[in-house]
Amino acid sequence: MIKRFLLLAGCSFCLNLSANADFQAYIETLQQRADEAGISQEISRAALAQAEYVPRAISADRNQPEKKLTLDEYIPRAVPKWKVQQARALYKKHYPALEQIAEKYQVQPRFVVALWGVESNFGRYMGNYNVVSALSTMAFEGRREEFFSNQLMDALKILEQQHISIENMKGSWAGAMGQVQFMPSSFLAYAVDQSGDGKQDIWGNTDDALASAANYLHSHGWNDDQTWGRQVRLPESFDQNLLGLDKQLSLSDLQDLGVRRMDGNDLPQRDLMASVVAPDGIEGRVYLAYDNYRTLMRWNRSYYFVSAVGYLSDAIAYPPVM
Repeated sequence: MIKRFLLLAGCSFCLNLSANADFQAYIETLQQRADEAGISQEISRAALAQAEYVPRAISADRNQPEKKLTLDEYIPRAVPKWKVQQARALYKKHYPALEQIAEKYQVQPRFVVALWGVESNFGRYMGNYNVVSALSTMAFEGRREEFFSNQLMDALKILEQQHISIENMKGSWAGAMGQVQFMPSSFLAYAVDQSGDGKQDIWGNTDDALASAANYLHSHGWNDDQTWGRQVRLPESFDQNLLGLDKQLSLSDLQDLGVRRMDGNDLPQRDLMASVVAPDGIEGRVYLAYDNYRTLMRWNRSYYFVSAVGYLSDAIAYPPVM
């Protein structure tokens, strides 16, 4: 038994050595690409010289919650009661800044706070992975090499622009950063200096982080005259061919088909189009998805993520905080 354990441990060690050697060779190709992109060699070489192969990042990618849990299991974990209470308290605390952000970007504050809560527990957990190492590892892994290598180049540009130091550029296993977990490309496109201190600081400046989130939503077509969606009941006769974000029906048509609110009441009488989505099948939670639902899917293409953000935003709004 001991011999078998030692043999397995030795094989694992050899595999790790091989992976690390291949990874270091891959880093050289990334360095060449950064040079060709005109990124400062001083910055790129310093950052990539510190890059390490991170097997935990690959493991995290392959064990995301929607592959293991149902929404009924996931929502209470992602949005426990204490998080709802904190969200409502922070909504009230930051409301003057949130009101300014809402006026500028036309995004209801409750959604900004909900994103903040789901993404980083209100800035308390922003990830402890070295972003350059995580992105390099995910690009090396190969399934989404183009995406992650592009994100790595953007991360190097952020370092070049001196928004943050190499040592402090920490984030998730996927390279998402700051209080609202922006990927590097999103940072370059949507991060803003809400506080007026000359920096786009989504790590340490809450106003910048919240305004950057609102800017992202606004730039992707957010409509502050609508909510995100709602959980509904389907009749037994509902045609499952009508399920999916690629299909839309009016609320009046859905009403005629027997779709009802969770409490059994009629759907709102508004001129709105909606899709019916059932991430766990019709035996699980079913939602009407409005256009803002699609915008949240642009942020993170996970039905579970959108459901958690929507659930928390509703819990902030009802009953009213202020």
